[in-house]
Amino acid sequence: MEIAKILEEKKVIEARLEKLIFGSIEIREQNGKKLIYVHFRDQGRQCSKYVGEYSKELYELIVENNNTARAYKKRLREIKKELGKGNYVEEGIDGDVATNIDLARRNLVDSIYKQAMLEGVATTYSDTETLVNGGRVNDMTAEDVQKVVNLKHAWEFVLSPGVIQYPSNYAIVSQINAIVEEGLSFNAGRIRNIPVTIGGSSYIPPLPFEDQVREDIRNIAESDQAPLDRAIEALLYVKKKQLFLDGNKRTAVIFANHILIKNAAGLIVIPAERVDEYKKLLIHYYENDEKAEIVNFLKEKCYRPLR
Repeated sequence: MEIAKILEEKKVIEARLEKLIFGSIEIREQNGKKLIYVHFRDQGRQCSKYVGEYSKELYELIVENNNTARAYKKRLREIKKELGKGNYVEEGIDGDVATNIDLARRNLVDSIYKQAMLEGVATTYSDTETLVNGGRVNDMTAEDVQKVVNLKHAWEFVLSPGVIQYPSNYAIVSQINAIVEEGLSFNAGRIRNIPVTIGGSSYIPPLPFEDQVREDIRNIAESDQAPLDRAIEALLYVKKKQLFLDGNKRTAVIFANHILIKNAAGLIVIPAERVDEYKKLLIHYYENDEKAEIVNFLKEKCYRPLR
């Protein structure tokens, strides 16, 4: 299994474990009522938590949660061993990188909203914020909701400490696509093996080959160019090659930000009000292989430096 996929599984399990109510059950009587408390250890500290008034259903739910928590913890131990076999070591994050992660988190709703606009998702900033914060909306299609929620998960994946320190390579870009297309495409995260066309353009991207894609992405990410130039090169590569059956625009932007953030070099997101201009420049690039205009646009209109 690719380390990027293991890291994503680890992040998902840890998030589920954090939300799970589990622990040693204690029933206390107070004012004629039976109250349920659970006792558990958190980072070596013994903790207690009030759960609610006793009911058979609540008691059985906690018992079930205890079994689930044991399974999660067992899997996390297995993951730790798998990462160790792959010589993966999670080290402390550099201060500037931590600052860049904080910048990305503070702008998370804005970034996701702008990406949704680029994708043609029928959402508002308010609805996007509600979904990012775990709420529900009633005026969006299920597919559009899924796209916004998937974008949130993809950004959370990229911003997790283990992933942001991991090389910007084929494994990362594939995992990003797997997340943004989860529940939307049967081929999520896999290099496409069928021809595609691009709406509004005569350009027909050739079929990508995995070995060549791996090498191309490695060469871009490890080049001597400045982080911003590498990020833009990677963004344009994923888009023009149309590596995946769907979700290439979302994948390309988030992958470019992986390169930027891990190098403490800022953020890049296409403004919602400039989507049409961006698409025209992309089509020109696709059909003429002239990238100067689109590169300048990305640098001048879409890039936000860390400082």
